[in-house]
Amino acid sequence: MTRTVAEKRALFRQLHTESCFVLPNPWDVGSARFLETLGFKALATTSSGFAWSRGHSDGALAREQILAHLRELVAATDLPVNADFESGFATDPQGVAQSVRMAIDTGVAGLSIEDSTGDPDRPLYDIEFAVARLRAARAAIDQEGGETLLVGRAENFFQGRPDLDDTIARLKAYSEAGADCLYAPGIRTREQIAAVVAAVAPKPVNLLVGSTSELTLQDIAALGVRRLSVGGALARAAWGGFMRAARALEQGRFDGFADAASGVELNALFR
Repeated sequence: MTRTVAEKRALFRQLHTESCFVLPNPWDVGSARFLETLGFKALATTSSGFAWSRGHSDGALAREQILAHLRELVAATDLPVNADFESGFATDPQGVAQSVRMAIDTGVAGLSIEDSTGDPDRPLYDIEFAVARLRAARAAIDQEGGETLLVGRAENFFQGRPDLDDTIARLKAYSEAGADCLYAPGIRTREQIAAVVAAVAPKPVNLLVGSTSELTLQDIAALGVRRLSVGGALARAAWGGFMRAARALEQGRFDGFADAASGVELNALFR
């Protein structure tokens, strides 16, 4: 099957009305195609994973590089792709709207806009200004047909501001500003997750699970989460294997290759 962009977007929206689904994060074409073979229903990009693959830190790539990456991944898979679109590659609402229109043109089925500033002294935008940025993103999507799903992200826990009340206030404001799905990366406990889900209901919530967790997927679904992503965790896992093997090799050992994928399997996968 070869889905059109419109079909991918419709499927992606439908997934958010059903039970909890896993949205894994590939960082290149090969990882995207492999994840598709496993039966996942949609994919999401990872700004960190892609940046590391280009030899940069997270957040250091230019908008043009991210847009090219989005086009490449959308073309590589028949699955809907949600874009980790960072802070919209602009400060002012007009700039965010321009960036969002460019992202829509790549064919992504959804995109997220963060409220982080990149300034360690003032890591989060004031809520009123963050809302104006989300409204601009919403208007840009609506002007392009409204099919692309908008995710509003409250970055409190990622930016050293683990204030659950402020996080919830931001998510509720982003929901009212037109976000279709809400996301607070960094929340981990049952109590935090349940509070966020209840605060923005009936809109869906994305949960990040980027490390080992006591919660199972069944637990997370029971808390009312509609989608689960892993951010850069798969890329970090790949880097972990590579770094262990490379360090062993530097010491004259080859045991780092013990768990290496088969070249025959990889060639068959990408044939």
